[in-house]
Order: sequence, then C-alpha cells, then structure tokens
Amino acid sequence: MKYLIAGLGNPGPEYEKTRHNIGFLVLDKLAADLGGTFKTDKFGQIAQVRAKNKFLYLLKPDTYMNLSGKAVRYWLQKLEIPNENLLVVTDDLALPNGKLRLKTKGSDGGHNGLKSINELLQTQEYARLRFGVGNDFAKGKQVDYVLSGWRAEEWEMLNERIKLSAEAIQSFALAGPNPTMTKYNSL
Repeated sequence: MKYLIAGLGNPGPEYEKTRHNIGFLVLDKLAADLGGTFKTDKFGQIAQVRAKNKFLYLLKPDTYMNLSGKAVRYWLQKLEIPNENLLVVTDDLALPNGKLRLKTKGSDGGHNGLKSINELLQTQEYARLRFGVGNDFAKGKQVDYVLSGWRAEEWEMLNERIKLSAEAIQSFALAGPNPTMTKYNSL
C-alpha cells in the first residue's frame, strides 16, 4: 500500500529552519529514520521509504507554500494514491509550540498551503498533521513570525516533537488514523 506524505514549507536556504517549514523538517527526520534520500523531481523533492509493508512517498514541494496543491495533486495522480492515503504535515498558529494534532479532514484554517491543496483536490477530505508553532507575535506580524527562525531555547523541544511527528506518520500508515489520533493528539 502507498502513501503520500507531503511536508509543507518554502524552498531555499533562507526558509530552511523557519516555523513555516516544519513540514520539511519533519520529513527530513522521517527520511533519515527510514533510510530515504530526497531527489529533486517535478514540483519538489521526493523520497521513497518503507515502513514495514507500506511504501511512503515523502514530498517537499518546491512550489512555495501558497501553491502546494499543485505538487500534491501531481504526485497523488502520478503515483495513483487515493486521497485517504494522503497526509499533509503543516505548521499551525492556533496550537502551542510543539503540540501535535492529527485530523482526517477539515478547513484550511487560514493556512495558504492547505487552501491551495483544498482548491486543487476539490476536497477537504484528507489527513493533516498540524504541528503547533505558537502565536507569539504582535498584531499584523503573522507573516514575519512564521518566516522567522526558531529561538535557540526552542530547539531541544523542537527536536523531540519532530521525532514524535515522524513516529506519528508511521503510525498513520501502519495502524490507521483513529489509533494514531488517540495516541498522539494527547501528547
């Protein structure tokens, strides 16, 4: 069985360790854990890894956040993966730093990457792993905040939560969404 795991972010070294790129950081960890290597391909970087008897295709779109749907739709179609086997990893301002929340469907919540995916897939019926980045910014400074780097004191927590996110993704593919939500949404 095949799964597409799309980690959202922006390409380029200037965005590499920003809050908005948590999807890329999580996929980097998962690829490292499962022995995968990213290769540049159409609309992004992709790695194929295996978790027991499941094949996971890890996608880091290079389309920039607000056009993420273009890459996700292309790879779902190319790999012939149904929407129920799609998991999108994204940052979330509404959750405290490091809090994880897996959902099997939902609105874009104002997130431009999810908005693009919803529009191009013409559905909100796909799973997303939301990674809390907090909301410690002044009014009108949301963009500056999500495009800022993590503070030095946040990295220990961040590394632990990235590891947990990689475990949750494997659980999603191996155990299914409901047991994964039960286990990881409460941590």
